[in-house]
Amino acid sequence: MFPLYDSITVRPGRAEDAESVRTIRNDAIEHTTSIWTTVKQTPEEAAAWWAELLGRRAAFVADAAGEVLGYASWSQWRPKEGYRFTVENSVYVLPGHRGKGIGGRLMRALIAAARESGAHVMLADIEAENSASIALHAGLGFETAGTLREVGTKFGRRLDLTIMRLGLTP
Repeated sequence: MFPLYDSITVRPGRAEDAESVRTIRNDAIEHTTSIWTTVKQTPEEAAAWWAELLGRRAAFVADAAGEVLGYASWSQWRPKEGYRFTVENSVYVLPGHRGKGIGGRLMRALIAAARESGAHVMLADIEAENSASIALHAGLGFETAGTLREVGTKFGRRLDLTIMRLGLTP
C-alpha cells in the first residue's frame, strides 16, 4: 500500500538521532498545541534531553532508510518518589507522515519498554481537541481519566488537558 511505511524500522533511539528528533519536536512546538511551549529547543538542549532519555532506554524512533519520521519517549510523570512507577509518554510524527500507523508502532515499542523498566502506569497528557492522539491512545488501551479545563494557554487560547491512563502491570 505505502512501500515507504512497510520499510520503517522502530528501534531504540541513538545519540545521532538528536537533531532529527529536535526537528520533529520543534515543528510540534511551532505549529501545534501538542507541546505547551513556544520556545524551540536549541541543538544543545535537544542533545542533553535526548541523552537523558537514551540513558534510561526510554526513547524510540521510526527509521525509514535512515530518515527519522517520528519518535516516542517516556519520562517520570512527576519528580517526587511517590510517582516513581508512573510514566508519561510523548509521541510525535513528522507532518506528511501522520495517520499512517507510525505513532502506533512507536507506542507499542514504548509501552513494552516501560513495562520492562518496572513502570506500573503510563499516562498521556493530551490537549483535549487533539482527536488523533486521543484515538491513537484509546486504540492502544488507554482510558480517559479526566479532563482539566483551561489549564494551559498557547496561541492566545486557553487549552483543556485530557489525561489518559494505561495500566502496565497487573
